Amino acid sequence: MTCELCELAAEPIWRNDRLSVILVDDAAYPGFCRVIWNDHVKEMTDLAPSDRLLLTDAVWHVELALRDVMKPDKINVASLGNMTPHLHWHVIARYADDAHFPNPVWTVAVRTTEESTLAERRALLPKLAADIARRMEKSA
Repeated sequence: MTCELCELAAEPIWRNDRLSVILVDDAAYPGFCRVIWNDHVKEMTDLAPSDRLLLTDAVWHVELALRDVMKPDKINVASLGNMTPHLHWHVIARYADDAHFPNPVWTVAVRTTEESTLAERRALLPKLAADIARRMEKSA
């Protein structure tokens, strides 16, 4: 059985021997990030306390970068793993005009965001990636 998170679909914007941070390719959600534990682990409680702290610290740094660079109305942080039982966190910039707001991004869309607005947000992705990498290197 293959695991899409063991075989990263996207090039990480930051990676070390324990975890990876990727930008999810989602046209409707520029800046959608995933913090992935590199080893195939199912639950947070499977981690040693020091590893758990490392992972939550990474999620915190990604959230800070999203807030600073993308200026969202809200950040959603989720760890589901129902479809892919490999420990990972979704860190998602949310805006009042996004397709699903105020509902989770996995529900039925209630609107379409203007393409010009999405393009402006996509233009920030290189800055976001650099900011995440800088924060992660500093904390490593």
